[in-house]
Amino acid sequence: MDDFMLKAIIAGIGVVLVAAPLGSFVVWRRMAYFGDTLAHSALLGVALGFLLDVNLNLAIATVAVLIALLLLTLQGKRLLATDTLLGILAHSTLSIGLVVMAFLEDVRVDLVGYLFGDILAVTTNDLWWVWGGCLLVLAALALIWKPLLALTVDEELAQVEGIPVKTIRFAFMVMIALVIAISMKIVGVLLITSMMIIPAAAARCFSRTPEQMAALAAVVGMCSVGMGLSASWFWDTPAGPSIVVAAALLFSLSQLTAVRR
Repeated sequence: MDDFMLKAIIAGIGVVLVAAPLGSFVVWRRMAYFGDTLAHSALLGVALGFLLDVNLNLAIATVAVLIALLLLTLQGKRLLATDTLLGILAHSTLSIGLVVMAFLEDVRVDLVGYLFGDILAVTTNDLWWVWGGCLLVLAALALIWKPLLALTVDEELAQVEGIPVKTIRFAFMVMIALVIAISMKIVGVLLITSMMIIPAAAARCFSRTPEQMAALAAVVGMCSVGMGLSASWFWDTPAGPSIVVAAALLFSLSQLTAVRR
Protein backbone atom coordinates (compact mmCIF):
# COMPACT_ATOMS: atom_id res chain seq x y z
CA MET A 1 0.00 0.00 0.00
CA ASP A 2 1.30 3.45 -0.89
CA ASP A 3 2.37 5.74 1.94
CA PHE A 4 -0.18 8.46 1.14
CA MET A 5 -3.05 5.95 1.18
CA LEU A 6 -1.94 4.53 4.53
CA LYS A 7 -1.81 8.04 6.02
CA ALA A 8 -5.29 8.74 4.60
CA ILE A 9 -6.72 5.61 6.26
CA ILE A 10 -5.10 6.41 9.62
CA ALA A 11 -6.36 9.99 9.49
CA GLY A 12 -9.87 8.93 8.46
CA ILE A 13 -10.11 6.37 11.28
CA GLY A 14 -8.95 9.00 13.78
CA VAL A 15 -11.67 11.39 12.69
CA VAL A 16 -14.55 8.90 12.70
CA LEU A 17 -13.61 7.53 16.13
CA VAL A 18 -14.37 10.92 17.67
CA ALA A 19 -17.01 12.08 15.18
CA ALA A 20 -19.19 9.03 15.90
CA PRO A 21 -19.94 9.64 19.61
CA LEU A 22 -20.22 13.38 19.07
CA GLY A 23 -22.50 12.75 16.10
CA SER A 24 -24.72 10.57 18.26
CA PHE A 25 -25.34 13.51 20.57
CA VAL A 26 -25.85 15.80 17.58
CA VAL A 27 -28.58 13.44 16.32
CA TRP A 28 -30.19 13.04 19.75
CA ARG A 29 -30.16 16.78 20.45
CA ARG A 30 -31.22 17.70 16.89
CA MET A 31 -28.20 19.98 16.43
CA ALA A 32 -27.34 19.17 12.83
CA TYR A 33 -27.75 22.78 11.73
CA PHE A 34 -25.52 23.91 14.60
CA GLY A 35 -22.80 21.61 13.31
CA ASP A 36 -23.19 23.10 9.84
CA THR A 37 -22.88 26.60 11.30
CA LEU A 38 -19.58 25.81 13.01
CA ALA A 39 -18.33 24.05 9.88
CA HIS A 40 -19.13 27.08 7.74
CA SER A 41 -17.37 29.35 10.22
CA ALA A 42 -14.21 27.26 9.67
CA LEU A 43 -13.65 28.99 6.34
CA LEU A 44 -13.52 32.33 8.17
CA GLY A 45 -10.93 30.76 10.47
CA VAL A 46 -8.86 29.73 7.46
CA ALA A 47 -9.01 33.25 6.04
CA LEU A 48 -8.02 34.84 9.36
CA GLY A 49 -5.25 32.27 9.81
CA PHE A 50 -3.68 33.30 6.49
CA LEU A 51 -4.29 36.98 7.18
CA LEU A 52 -2.72 36.94 10.66
CA ASP A 53 -0.12 34.28 9.79
CA VAL A 54 -1.11 31.88 12.59
CA ASN A 55 -1.66 28.12 12.66
CA LEU A 56 -4.78 27.29 10.65
CA ASN A 57 -6.07 24.63 13.06
CA LEU A 58 -5.76 27.07 15.96
CA ALA A 59 -7.47 29.85 13.98
CA ILE A 60 -10.36 27.58 12.95
CA ALA A 61 -10.89 26.29 16.49
CA THR A 62 -10.79 29.83 17.92
CA VAL A 63 -13.34 31.17 15.44
CA ALA A 64 -15.64 28.18 15.98
CA VAL A 65 -15.50 28.62 19.78
CA LEU A 66 -16.24 32.35 19.43
CA ILE A 67 -19.22 31.56 17.21
CA ALA A 68 -20.48 29.07 19.83
CA LEU A 69 -20.14 31.74 22.54
CA LEU A 70 -21.94 34.28 20.37
CA LEU A 71 -24.76 31.82 19.74
CA LEU A 72 -25.16 31.08 23.46
CA THR A 73 -25.26 34.82 24.19
CA LEU A 74 -27.85 35.53 21.49
CA GLN A 75 -29.95 32.56 22.60
CA GLY A 76 -30.03 34.04 26.10
CA LYS A 77 -31.35 37.34 24.71
CA ARG A 78 -34.17 35.44 22.95
CA LEU A 79 -34.41 38.04 20.19
CA LEU A 80 -34.69 35.47 17.40
CA ALA A 81 -35.44 31.77 17.07
CA THR A 82 -32.40 29.49 17.26
CA ASP A 83 -32.74 28.22 13.68
CA THR A 84 -32.84 31.81 12.43
CA LEU A 85 -29.70 32.68 14.39
CA LEU A 86 -27.94 29.60 13.02
CA GLY A 87 -28.89 30.51 9.46
CA ILE A 88 -27.58 34.05 9.88
CA LEU A 89 -24.30 32.95 11.49
CA ALA A 90 -23.67 30.08 9.07
CA HIS A 91 -24.03 32.03 5.85
CA SER A 92 -22.50 35.24 7.22
CA THR A 93 -19.29 33.58 8.41
CA LEU A 94 -18.95 31.58 5.19
CA SER A 95 -19.41 34.69 3.06
CA ILE A 96 -17.08 36.82 5.20
CA GLY A 97 -14.43 34.12 4.90
CA LEU A 98 -14.73 34.10 1.10
CA VAL A 99 -14.54 37.91 0.96
CA VAL A 100 -11.45 38.01 3.20
CA MET A 101 -9.76 35.39 1.00
CA ALA A 102 -10.43 37.55 -2.05
CA PHE A 103 -8.19 40.24 -0.52
CA LEU A 104 -5.31 37.83 0.10
CA GLU A 105 -3.60 38.50 -3.21
CA ASP A 106 -0.19 37.25 -2.05
CA VAL A 107 -1.55 33.93 -0.77
CA ARG A 108 -2.68 31.12 -3.03
CA VAL A 109 -5.59 29.33 -1.35
CA ASP A 110 -6.90 25.94 -2.48
CA LEU A 111 -10.54 26.78 -1.88
CA VAL A 112 -11.87 23.46 -3.22
CA GLY A 113 -9.55 21.60 -0.88
CA TYR A 114 -10.88 23.48 2.15
CA LEU A 115 -14.50 23.06 1.07
CA PHE A 116 -14.36 19.34 0.24
CA GLY A 117 -11.15 18.18 1.90
CA ASP A 118 -8.05 16.46 0.54
CA ILE A 119 -7.45 13.39 2.68
CA LEU A 120 -4.93 11.99 0.21
CA ALA A 121 -2.63 14.96 0.92
CA VAL A 122 -2.47 14.33 4.69
CA THR A 123 1.04 14.68 6.12
CA THR A 124 2.66 13.16 9.20
CA ASN A 125 2.21 16.48 10.99
CA ASP A 126 -1.50 16.39 10.13
CA LEU A 127 -1.74 12.91 11.66
CA TRP A 128 -0.33 14.23 14.93
CA TRP A 129 -2.92 17.01 14.92
CA VAL A 130 -5.77 14.63 14.09
CA TRP A 131 -4.96 11.91 16.61
CA GLY A 132 -3.85 14.33 19.35
CA GLY A 133 -7.01 16.39 18.99
CA CYS A 134 -9.26 13.34 18.74
CA LEU A 135 -7.82 11.73 21.89
CA LEU A 136 -8.22 15.03 23.73
CA VAL A 137 -11.87 15.34 22.67
CA LEU A 138 -12.60 11.70 23.52
CA ALA A 139 -11.11 12.14 26.99
CA ALA A 140 -13.22 15.28 27.57
CA LEU A 141 -16.34 13.54 26.26
CA ALA A 142 -15.77 10.60 28.61
CA LEU A 143 -15.65 13.03 31.54
CA ILE A 144 -18.96 14.71 30.71
CA TRP A 145 -20.72 11.70 29.14
CA LYS A 146 -23.23 11.13 31.95
CA PRO A 147 -24.20 14.78 32.57
CA LEU A 148 -24.40 15.41 28.81
CA LEU A 149 -26.64 12.36 28.43
CA ALA A 150 -28.86 13.55 31.30
CA LEU A 151 -29.06 16.99 29.70
CA THR A 152 -30.01 15.40 26.39
CA VAL A 153 -32.83 13.38 27.94
CA ASP A 154 -34.36 16.29 29.86
CA GLU A 155 -32.59 19.62 30.20
CA GLU A 156 -34.89 21.00 32.90
CA LEU A 157 -34.62 17.85 35.03
CA ALA A 158 -30.82 17.91 34.64
CA GLN A 159 -30.79 21.48 35.90
CA VAL A 160 -32.93 20.55 38.90
CA GLU A 161 -30.47 17.75 39.72
CA GLY A 162 -27.65 20.28 39.92
CA ILE A 163 -25.97 19.63 36.60
CA PRO A 164 -24.29 22.82 35.23
CA VAL A 165 -26.33 22.85 32.03
CA LYS A 166 -24.73 25.90 30.42
CA THR A 167 -21.20 24.70 31.15
CA ILE A 168 -21.85 21.21 29.77
CA ARG A 169 -23.58 22.63 26.69
CA PHE A 170 -20.67 24.98 26.00
CA ALA A 171 -18.13 22.19 26.52
CA PHE A 172 -20.02 20.10 23.96
CA MET A 173 -19.94 22.98 21.49
CA VAL A 174 -16.20 23.42 22.02
CA MET A 175 -15.63 19.71 21.31
CA ILE A 176 -17.54 19.99 18.04
CA ALA A 177 -15.44 23.05 17.16
CA LEU A 178 -12.21 21.13 17.81
CA VAL A 179 -13.32 18.16 15.72
CA ILE A 180 -14.22 20.47 12.84
CA ALA A 181 -10.82 22.17 13.08
CA ILE A 182 -8.84 18.93 12.92
CA SER A 183 -11.11 17.30 10.31
CA MET A 184 -11.40 20.08 7.76
CA LYS A 185 -8.38 19.01 5.70
CA ILE A 186 -9.75 15.47 5.53
CA VAL A 187 -13.39 15.90 4.47
CA GLY A 188 -13.72 19.69 4.16
CA VAL A 189 -15.97 22.42 5.49
CA LEU A 190 -19.07 21.27 3.62
CA LEU A 191 -18.79 17.57 4.48
CA ILE A 192 -17.58 17.30 8.09
CA THR A 193 -21.08 17.57 9.58
CA SER A 194 -22.26 14.71 7.40
CA MET A 195 -19.54 12.47 8.87
CA MET A 196 -20.93 13.17 12.32
CA ILE A 197 -24.59 12.72 11.43
CA ILE A 198 -24.83 9.95 8.81
CA PRO A 199 -22.96 7.15 10.66
CA ALA A 200 -24.86 7.95 13.87
CA ALA A 201 -28.18 7.93 12.04
CA ALA A 202 -27.29 4.60 10.40
CA ALA A 203 -26.46 3.03 13.76
CA ARG A 204 -29.54 4.35 15.54
CA CYS A 205 -32.02 1.67 14.48
CA PHE A 206 -29.69 -1.16 15.57
CA SER A 207 -28.80 0.24 19.01
CA ARG A 208 -30.44 -0.30 22.37
CA THR A 209 -28.17 1.92 24.48
CA PRO A 210 -26.37 5.24 23.86
CA GLU A 211 -22.98 3.58 24.22
CA GLN A 212 -23.92 0.92 21.70
CA MET A 213 -25.05 3.55 19.21
CA ALA A 214 -21.77 5.48 19.57
CA ALA A 215 -19.74 2.28 19.01
CA LEU A 216 -21.80 1.19 15.98
CA ALA A 217 -21.56 4.69 14.53
CA ALA A 218 -17.76 4.44 14.77
CA VAL A 219 -17.87 1.10 12.91
CA VAL A 220 -20.06 2.60 10.18
CA GLY A 221 -17.70 5.56 9.93
CA MET A 222 -14.64 3.34 9.54
CA CYS A 223 -16.40 1.27 6.88
CA SER A 224 -17.28 4.51 5.08
CA VAL A 225 -13.64 5.59 5.12
CA GLY A 226 -12.52 2.24 3.70
CA MET A 227 -15.19 2.18 1.00
CA GLY A 228 -14.68 5.83 0.05
CA LEU A 229 -10.91 5.56 -0.24
CA SER A 230 -11.26 2.34 -2.25
CA ALA A 231 -13.61 4.09 -4.67
CA SER A 232 -11.18 6.99 -4.95
CA TRP A 233 -8.31 4.57 -5.65
CA PHE A 234 -10.04 2.45 -8.28
CA TRP A 235 -12.30 5.02 -9.97
CA ASP A 236 -10.34 8.24 -9.40
CA THR A 237 -13.21 9.97 -7.59
CA PRO A 238 -12.75 12.79 -5.03
CA ALA A 239 -11.79 11.11 -1.74
CA GLY A 240 -13.75 13.27 0.74
CA PRO A 241 -17.07 13.21 -1.14
CA SER A 242 -16.57 9.48 -1.84
CA ILE A 243 -16.38 8.80 1.90
CA VAL A 244 -19.61 10.70 2.49
CA VAL A 245 -21.34 8.87 -0.40
CA ALA A 246 -20.23 5.55 1.12
CA ALA A 247 -21.70 6.62 4.47
CA ALA A 248 -24.95 7.58 2.74
CA LEU A 249 -25.11 4.16 1.06
CA LEU A 250 -24.60 2.42 4.41
CA PHE A 251 -27.33 4.59 5.91
CA SER A 252 -29.70 3.60 3.09
CA LEU A 253 -28.91 -0.08 3.65
CA SER A 254 -29.52 0.31 7.38
CA GLN A 255 -32.94 1.83 6.74
CA LEU A 256 -33.90 -0.96 4.32
CA THR A 257 -32.80 -3.55 6.87
CA ALA A 258 -34.76 -1.80 9.60
CA VAL A 259 -37.90 -1.76 7.45
CA ARG A 260 -37.61 -5.51 6.75
CA ARG A 261 -37.12 -6.22 10.43
